[in-house]
Amino acid sequence: MRTAGGAAAAAGAATATAGTAAAQEEQPVWPSGASGGNLGEYLDARGESEVTVEVGANDDGLAFAPTLLWVDTGTTITFEWTGAGGAHNVVTVEGEAALDSGDPVGEEGYTYEYETTEEDAGITHYHCVPHDAVGMHGGIAVGEDVETESTGGGGGGNAVLIPQGARALAIATFIAMMSTLGLAFVFMKYGGTITQQE
Repeated sequence: MRTAGGAAAAAGAATATAGTAAAQEEQPVWPSGASGGNLGEYLDARGESEVTVEVGANDDGLAFAPTLLWVDTGTTITFEWTGAGGAHNVVTVEGEAALDSGDPVGEEGYTYEYETTEEDAGITHYHCVPHDAVGMHGGIAVGEDVETESTGGGGGGNAVLIPQGARALAIATFIAMMSTLGLAFVFMKYGGTITQQE
């Protein structure tokens, strides 16, 4: 019984350690306007030559996905319209990258491409002009020379997502611990012996 409890505790500790490791991920320090954007999805796409950002993501079509994106210089970012949420555009609020897709468009499949250069190094906050007030904002970090911080969960754009495998391990650990405690209760209460009546 102690062995089973010890194994369950060890599995729980492993899960907690995995969560702590995930919580130490380095992310750029995003401007509040960018990190407060709808959806809040983050993608580290450094090492990728091309990446796509959905324009009109989320259930209501009022988000960029990923909302926050970290890329290298020379990466081609393709903004692709989903056709949801009305007419959108992509325009820089502040930062080095001069994003400007033009007039708002609502057509599904419409694209706007932007190739990052050395001049875009840093963090850019952008938005959809027609949906600025409802939180359709995003951010792009370009290059390695950006201020970073360790993410620590707590919700918002910097929330740390627990991988499916870790989540399943946590659930299995909880079930194993509860089963062990239940069996311990039965053995302690009833002594684990069966008496025969004559």
